[in-house]
Amino acid sequence: MRPSPRRLFQSLDRLAMRPKSYSFVGLGRMGYEMAYNLFSKQHAQASDSHFVVCDVVPEASQNFCQNFLKQFPGAQISIATSPEEATLASQTVITMLPSSPQVKSVYNEGIIPTLRSLPEELARTTLCIDSTTLDVDVARTVAKNVLQTGAQMVDAPVSGGVTGAKAGTLAFLVGGSESAFKLAYPFLSFMGMKIIHCGPSGAGLGAKICNNLILGVQQIVVGEAMLLGNKLGLDPAVLASVVSSSTGNCWSISTNNPVPNSLPGKSPPCERDYEGGFATGLMLKDMGLATNLSSLAGTPLPLGEAAECIYNQVIQEQPTLGKKDFSSVYQYLKNLSEEGKKVRVRYETE
Repeated sequence: MRPSPRRLFQSLDRLAMRPKSYSFVGLGRMGYEMAYNLFSKQHAQASDSHFVVCDVVPEASQNFCQNFLKQFPGAQISIATSPEEATLASQTVITMLPSSPQVKSVYNEGIIPTLRSLPEELARTTLCIDSTTLDVDVARTVAKNVLQTGAQMVDAPVSGGVTGAKAGTLAFLVGGSESAFKLAYPFLSFMGMKIIHCGPSGAGLGAKICNNLILGVQQIVVGEAMLLGNKLGLDPAVLASVVSSSTGNCWSISTNNPVPNSLPGKSPPCERDYEGGFATGLMLKDMGLATNLSSLAGTPLPLGEAAECIYNQVIQEQPTLGKKDFSSVYQYLKNLSEEGKKVRVRYETE
């Protein structure tokens, strides 16, 4: 009979190593780069550190370990086959997952039951950091259940995209107690440059959702403006330079511009057929989180609702753009223009 993860963990005498072990669960576009920065900088600071990776796709974990060991031969890194094993192995557990369902599954079925089964002193010294962008109520419920085990937890969603994750320049918007924030700060500083304590549990997510609401709307109007400029015969690089130096400046025009050759010297996703950025499907998810929160809060969201509708139409009408960077909304608008069609946004009426 195969030993349980708990017995395997104890048989390997990992209890003494747990304080120096760091687990990262979720190696998608963002998670991969975040884990790489965290592990490499922690390894440079303490070469006896041990690292654990875990992903629902085994090949992702294997690929990460191979690449990490090429850069840092001799580093102690291993693969956990489940969130349970990752929690058993490490005192610090970071998760970066797609959305609410995955967070509920990973924590409710793996991390939290494992914390409950640990000796009290081990659970009490465990820190969980979740950088997923998800529903605020789900995050607060998960955090409450983690805290009931004696462990600490913060929600720490990020801003900065894949580029920021790779460069280690992310902004972390943190929700949780002051003590948990202080525990998490050193690890977050290895992955980002701005670490902001926004308030209690869920506050970091609230701030992130508000930020992405603005970003999602901006990216669409930047696509509209760049397309209009093209129709007027303007050089995209000139137009981008003008707007970046004027009152219309924003990240979507100066960093994530959707038109190839508009940002000389930079390499936004549009230069790679919109690969390697923040997926349109994820932006649609975030717009949905914003509109759901606005309904609960009773605040109007006319532009947010329109943007959500447009991203949904992008994916419905051009499914291949769902996994490409959300700046590919420009391609959707361009195609409509070439076909002589207009975007039709449907509003609910009272």
